Amino acid sequence: SYYSSPLVLCYLYRKGSVCVCVFTHTLWHSLLLSPFPSLSGWGRWRNSEYQQFISILEETRKNHTPSNKKKLACYDFDFSHWPADFSWEEVSNPKLLSKTGVSLLKPEPKLRGAADSVLNSLRTLPCHIVSFLIAHSFGRRMLYPGSVFLLQRAMRPMLQQGQARLIEECEGQRNKLVACDGNEIDTMFVDRRRDEGQHGQTLVICCEGNAGFYEVGCMNTPLEGGYSVLGWNHPGFAGSTGVPFPQNEANAMDVVIQFAVHKLGFQLSDIVVYAWSIGGFTASWAVMSYPEIQALVLDASFDDLLPLALKVMPDSWSESRALVIGQVFYDPNTQEFFLRYQGPVLLIRRTKDEIITTTGPEDIMSNRGNNLLLKLLQFRYPKVMTDDGVRAIRAWLAASNPAEEAAVYSSYEVDDDWCVSVLQSYKTERDVFFPWSVGEDMTLEGRRQLALFLVRNRFFRCSSSLQHDLFYSPLSISAFHLMSPSPHPLLTCPPPPPMLKNT
Repeated sequence: SYYSSPLVLCYLYRKGSVCVCVFTHTLWHSLLLSPFPSLSGWGRWRNSEYQQFISILEETRKNHTPSNKKKLACYDFDFSHWPADFSWEEVSNPKLLSKTGVSLLKPEPKLRGAADSVLNSLRTLPCHIVSFLIAHSFGRRMLYPGSVFLLQRAMRPMLQQGQARLIEECEGQRNKLVACDGNEIDTMFVDRRRDEGQHGQTLVICCEGNAGFYEVGCMNTPLEGGYSVLGWNHPGFAGSTGVPFPQNEANAMDVVIQFAVHKLGFQLSDIVVYAWSIGGFTASWAVMSYPEIQALVLDASFDDLLPLALKVMPDSWSESRALVIGQVFYDPNTQEFFLRYQGPVLLIRRTKDEIITTTGPEDIMSNRGNNLLLKLLQFRYPKVMTDDGVRAIRAWLAASNPAEEAAVYSSYEVDDDWCVSVLQSYKTERDVFFPWSVGEDMTLEGRRQLALFLVRNRFFRCSSSLQHDLFYSPLSISAFHLMSPSPHPLLTCPPPPPMLKNT
C-alpha cells in the first residue's frame, strides 16, 4: 500500500538494501527482461484462436447483445476488459447523491466545548495518524484477507473451477455492474424462474464473508434449494475493483439491488438477502434501505467488530485499537441497520465458531451472534424481554446440543399454540410496526414462554465451524425453506429441525 511505502523504504534503507549498486542491478535486469512481454504479445497475436477472441470482444463492446455476450462468456480473460452490463446511473440521478455514495449511518459527533475539542484533537492527533497508517496498510487486509493479491493468486484455480461450474452446469450469467463510486462489481446470476418448483421465483442475494468469493461461497446453498441466486464479490475481490471500505461496500450492495430490480425483473418483495459473517453489514444495510425486501438471513454474523478485534490485537495497542477499527470499518452498524427492518429475520449461529467468539469455541456464550439475537428481540418485543425473559433465553443459548435446548424449552413448559395465538391476536388487532407492546399485561411465566418461543423461531443452530468452512458455507437448505411465504410473515419461521447437517 502506498500509505506504508515510506515505512518500507526506511526499513530497507536501514538494512542497506537501498543503494546505488542495488538500483543499478535492478535497472540492468529490467532491461534484459523487457523484450519478453513483447514476444508474448506477438505470439498471442499470431494465434488464430486469440484473434477470434479479440474480434468477439470488440464486437461485444460495439453491440452488447445477449448472443455476443454468450460467445464472450466462453473465454476466460481479465475481467477489467469485460464490457459493463449495468450502471447505477442508468436508473438513478447522480445529482441526488453525495460525493461518497449512498447514505450510511455514521456515529454522531460528541458535543464538547470549542477549546476542549481543539485540545483533545491535538492530543490525539499522533494516535490518529498512526491508526490511519495501520488501517490503510495491513489493517484492512487483515480484516478482508480476500482482497490480498497473494491469496487471490493462490485461489485462482479454485475460483476458475467454481466459476466454470456455475456457468456450465447452472447456466449462470456473469455480469459487470458499475457502482455510483465507479467501482466495477463482478456478479453471477443463476435464473431458476423457468424451473419447476415454487422457490425459483424468489431471488437470494448472497453477501460473502471477509475471505469469500461467489465462485466458491454461499451461493451453493440456495442453488441446491432451487432458488434464483445472485452472487457478487466485494470491492477488491477477484473481478471487482476498489477496496472493501464500508462506503464502497454499501455502494456495491446498492447497485446489485438496482440490477436485480431493473435489469433482472425481480420485485423487492421477491428478494431474500443471505449474508455470511461480515457480509451481514451490507445485508443489513440493504434491508434498512429497501424495507420491502422479503427476508434477511444472517449466517455466523456478529453485532460489533471491536470485541473481536480486541482479542487478536496486542495489548500495547490499547490506545489505538478502537481508532484502527474506526479507520478500517467504523464499527459495523449491523445492529443499527437491521433493527430498522420490519420484515422476517433469521439468525444462524455456529456452535463451534472460532472467529466470532471473544474467548474460544468452547465458550458458546461468548459468540457475538447471541448479542445480535438479544438486541433484535429486545427492540422488537421490549415488554417480553424483561430480566426474567433474558435469563430464560440465556439458559437456552447456553445449551451445547439440541437435547439440552429441548430440555430447557420443556422445563419452562412452553405452549407453542398459545404463543402463536397471542402473537397472531396482537398483530390482527393492532397491525403496528415494531417495537410491539405484546406482553405488557402478561404474567411472568407467560413472558418466559413467549421469550423462548421467539428465540427458537428466530435462531438456528449449526454444529460447525466458521474457520473450517472459510470458503464454503455448509448451511442446510432447510433454513431457506423457513423463509418461505406464510400467512403471518412477521411471525416468520416454524420450529427448526433438531440439527443441521455438515457438508
